[in-house]
Amino acid sequence: MEPAAPTLPRDGWTATASDHETVRGDHRPLRVLDGDPNTMWHSRWSPTAAALPHSITIDIKETAVLSALVYRPRATGTNGRIGEYAIHLSADGVAWGAAVATGTLADDATVKTLSFAPKGARFIRLTATTEAGGRGPFSSAGEINLLGDPGTAASVVDLPREGWTASATSFETARGAHAPAAALDGDPDTLWHSRWSPTTAPFPHSITIDMKTARPVSALSYEPRRIGVNGRIGAHTVTTSLNGTTFSTPVASGSWKDDDTLKGATFTRTVTARYVRLTATSEAGGRGPWASAGEIRISGPAAPASHGVWGKVTGFPLVPVATAVLPNNKMLAWSAYGIDRFGGSNGYTQTAIMDLATGRVTQRRVDNTGHDMFCPGIAVLKDGRVLVTGGSNAERASIYDPATDAWASTSDMNIARGYQAMTLLSTGDAFVLGGSWSGGGSAKGGEVWSSANGTWRKLSGVPVTTTMTADPRGAYRADNHQWLHATSNGRVLHLGPSKQINWISTSGNGTITAAGRRADSPDAMNGNAVAYDIGKLLTLGGATAYENVKATRRAYTVDLNGGGTPISSRTGDMAYARAFGNSVVMPDGKVAVFGGQSFPVPFSDATSAMTPEIWDPATGRFTRMASMAVPRNYHSVANLLPDGRIFTGGGGLCGACATNHPDGAIFTPPYLLNADGSEKARPVITGGVPARAANGAQLAVTTDADVSSFALVRAGASTHSTDNDQRRVPLTFRQTGAGAYDVTVPADPGVALPGTYFLFALNAEGVPSKARMLTVG
Repeated sequence: MEPAAPTLPRDGWTATASDHETVRGDHRPLRVLDGDPNTMWHSRWSPTAAALPHSITIDIKETAVLSALVYRPRATGTNGRIGEYAIHLSADGVAWGAAVATGTLADDATVKTLSFAPKGARFIRLTATTEAGGRGPFSSAGEINLLGDPGTAASVVDLPREGWTASATSFETARGAHAPAAALDGDPDTLWHSRWSPTTAPFPHSITIDMKTARPVSALSYEPRRIGVNGRIGAHTVTTSLNGTTFSTPVASGSWKDDDTLKGATFTRTVTARYVRLTATSEAGGRGPWASAGEIRISGPAAPASHGVWGKVTGFPLVPVATAVLPNNKMLAWSAYGIDRFGGSNGYTQTAIMDLATGRVTQRRVDNTGHDMFCPGIAVLKDGRVLVTGGSNAERASIYDPATDAWASTSDMNIARGYQAMTLLSTGDAFVLGGSWSGGGSAKGGEVWSSANGTWRKLSGVPVTTTMTADPRGAYRADNHQWLHATSNGRVLHLGPSKQINWISTSGNGTITAAGRRADSPDAMNGNAVAYDIGKLLTLGGATAYENVKATRRAYTVDLNGGGTPISSRTGDMAYARAFGNSVVMPDGKVAVFGGQSFPVPFSDATSAMTPEIWDPATGRFTRMASMAVPRNYHSVANLLPDGRIFTGGGGLCGACATNHPDGAIFTPPYLLNADGSEKARPVITGGVPARAANGAQLAVTTDADVSSFALVRAGASTHSTDNDQRRVPLTFRQTGAGAYDVTVPADPGVALPGTYFLFALNAEGVPSKARMLTVG
């Protein structure tokens, strides 16, 4: 995890480069390691300029786990600021694999942290393929630092802790209940603490986890106490045992940073053990001879066919706070007026486009709409354009057209808003509700944008008050990030995050009608909802207030198919409490959830849930997936991609803070993988999919082999844990020949909303094809 990754000492390191300038200055590559920001490496420019690309290679003289390269541009001047880049790793300086990170850097003097999935290497190479400002074929760097092991490997999965016990060399009972069992209870407010009264136990302090059976283990994660700082572990070792008596030499050791972020220790090797012991030999802040732990988890090696795999971390030129998947196999992302910060009403937005075929990310500042689109409402329109409303410029509305790669303004809303919810309607219009975070006032009732003329119509019969949570900060937080599901005849089901469910009609002045409660669920702010089948939704996670309260592990299903009143039921709980997480429906109807915190605090990576989970509607159970390398909390996103994989990225946007994550990674779910990690054979849709189809149309689809099902999944648009656009629509079909099918698009636009869809074919094993893009309506 980035905040916990140590900056590696550079003693003895050397640097080489593809070329460097010596005629007009001493700009050798070693200058990036000298600790002087006023010196620099610069590519050769005299007597003739060397052509791009330029690369600089660091030899750290030993193999170590690397997780990020920190690039400081030259201190004076601008020439050579790196734009597009790639990072490669090598064990010997000869064999170089595929790039572990790529991206495009902004043309400014700020220090950039270029993260990637942790990996062992001796050599690291930064290659520049463009100059950020287009000033010439130059590259330069003032300083380069490397970050080491962040403590969470992408190839591990958290082990279930049911039945485990913990013991310790000492623990406090006189001044509090701080027994070692507290490190296994899943409660962020409890903790194990070494004894401090009536006398203080001296270092070292150990806590030993008994997993009750021997199993392969490969990593430990340590969550510091949430309240207070005493006892945060600094220097430490991890040892293992089969019998609880004889312990190994350390399988991990190091010193953790004195902060509240989740820490980890990746073992030097996978070992089989029943007991895992964490021994603290110093307190991170030097405050006293204490040790404490909020939670301790043990991980084992992940099996690709059971837990999925993560791809490389891709650097973004901004923190992707909002994303929308486009019909042209690209993904739109944006942050705010700044690439790493927000604030004010600045009238412009930093955006980026990721080409999903190549992974290339390009940046653009959008000025022409006068709209800072931070914290907006988003709806993907029926023709694939993206409508973005409110946010920092709270009254504004803008439209991105992927066909022309252009932004344009549409009419301002009647009510200025930020943190509002939006959804496209079955009519092709768009509905917006809530948003008291921005724009002043608190009466953020509903209004509808007309697809015919681009104007807004207030719905006086749809006040926001009955949809609000009981947040202690009132409307400012209580009407944020609502869960909306569009149905037939322009109606919308409001199903959260408040515990109250409501039916909304958008005809005329609109109406809102109570539709019961979400079973026994309390308010679930910053949880999320996703439509996994026709008229069936899953809601999961959240908290009773926006921040600074415990999140929940609970999940619920909401079924609209029984008539007027939705039927809500509690399904299986997640393994991890989450708020600020993101959920994504997959082609097979399962739902994947990523990130979040057990105690939500904006701009913090404390109490992070690093283990994704997948919910199966057939069993109502969640299954742990391979752990993430980077926390994804407040201001993170997740989107299903046309190839059946899932993008997750972002988090932060807090300026000069430690929790900005200008990056993303792609998760390959188990349904695509064999046991050895190779990709399963996938069905291929070979024809019969037009660019556009009307509701009720019958498609003559052909495939390269027999398949067992077809599904439409609507292209999603994600921000602030909310994606009201995504829905999965299983399709009826009949086989007409070998690899030939008549596939029917639902006639009701309340089932298959107008807009951009991925059409997947799935074989009998549940393996999806790569999607064909289809516009419905």
